[in-house]
Amino acid sequence: MAQQIPNRIDLGQGLETTAQGFGCMSLSGTYGAADDAESLRTLNHVIDRGVTFLDTANIYGEGHNEALLSQVLKNRRGEVTLATKAGIVRPQNSGDPRANGDPAFIKKCMDESLQRLGVDHVDLYYYHRVDSQVPIEETVGAYKELVEAGKTRYIGLSEVTSQELRRAHAVHPIAAIQMEYSIFSRDIERWLLPTARELGVGLVAYASLGRGYFTGEVDSLEQLEAGDIRRNFPRFEATCMEHNQPLRQVIADVAERENISTAQVSLAWVYEKARAFDVAVSPIPGTRFSAHFDDNLQALDVSLSAQSMSALDALAAQVDGERQQDVMSVSKGREEVQMAQM
Repeated sequence: MAQQIPNRIDLGQGLETTAQGFGCMSLSGTYGAADDAESLRTLNHVIDRGVTFLDTANIYGEGHNEALLSQVLKNRRGEVTLATKAGIVRPQNSGDPRANGDPAFIKKCMDESLQRLGVDHVDLYYYHRVDSQVPIEETVGAYKELVEAGKTRYIGLSEVTSQELRRAHAVHPIAAIQMEYSIFSRDIERWLLPTARELGVGLVAYASLGRGYFTGEVDSLEQLEAGDIRRNFPRFEATCMEHNQPLRQVIADVAERENISTAQVSLAWVYEKARAFDVAVSPIPGTRFSAHFDDNLQALDVSLSAQSMSALDALAAQVDGERQQDVMSVSKGREEVQMAQM
């Protein structure tokens, strides 16, 4: 029998889920080799502990992630709030578009995901990245049709600006935005979080552990396997890691003072900030290992001191290196351009 954690939330628009979710991406080799048998044990452990919000995407492992999840869902679908995504494409040639918001493409991706997952619907379907060539109203119109067809219950957006959220929300209510949000990455606070609060949209925070950097999992680029996607992120370059090391030490110092782990510090900070912005939040830290998951889950019971929050709040302004180099991410200036045009 699953242990039901008390911290259930209305994420947005009536979508009830757990206050911490589980990101499944790392179970498909994104951060190094993963063993399917161990991953399945971890997934079942996650649900047994009462965390039932599972987040995947069609591109994770080129479909492997959804197929892996199907092995758990065939027996436990009724226990799970299931989220997946569409909209990112693998470019055939350098310079090709990496987002596709064509309505027919989105609908095709949904049918493929449902087949891989072995389910007849998902609970939350995200538009993974915004295609600059297709008005977001057209893409969300396709998502609305998927809701009407019973293939998804709610719609989400990932890596969007505040104006894109408003335009999408005018077509169909948006339940959640999935955005990178961490002690080092706070660009969504200026415009997006106030807009989310106004519209009743929840935040699904990813990379809140700094992709393993805050927890000490990674100390140098040389530690990362050849296929590890962190090799593509500027903050994992040697010069950036050297510059940011004293900042990471502040997180470690807070953890020691609060007598908790650095992972718990990182997640508790997200919860504290979301409360300050009055936005419902469900971070989705991912891991291949049950012990790491158990450590993350304890952040639900952590309340950081004002002294610790002040020390952590000072770090983002000092960080070296962009959070992503992907031109589709909001951090590349798309938000600033849109706001300047208003």
